[in-house]
Amino acid sequence: MRTILNVLWLVLSGIWLALGYAIAGIVCCLLIITIPFGIASFRIAGYALWPFGRRIVRKPGAGVPSLIGNIIWIILVGWELALAHLVTGALLCLTIIGIPFGIANFKMIPISLVPLGHRIVDGGDITDI
Repeated sequence: MRTILNVLWLVLSGIWLALGYAIAGIVCCLLIITIPFGIASFRIAGYALWPFGRRIVRKPGAGVPSLIGNIIWIILVGWELALAHLVTGALLCLTIIGIPFGIANFKMIPISLVPLGHRIVDGGDITDI
């Protein structure tokens, strides 16, 4: 079931969202200081490409550096990526088949805004996107 959902996700919105994250990662890797943001963006690109069967968990040791990094992330690229998830989710919700994928897009907005201090792990229920 996860494979079918992932293939449909890939066709409907996954490839475009992953491309957006990859572009953000390339832009962030241009400067030495923003390389951690680029790495986070590439990590989320993989998740945006094939999300079903994986989930997001908080890192227990993330503290003030993650908070500061997330604030910088929101200013640089986070709000654009969250807006992309919002628009894509709204467009997918216009069709009956796209409603579950639109909801999945809405569930990805928090990780697009604050990616540092989280990690993506395999397993879990397909509703835990």
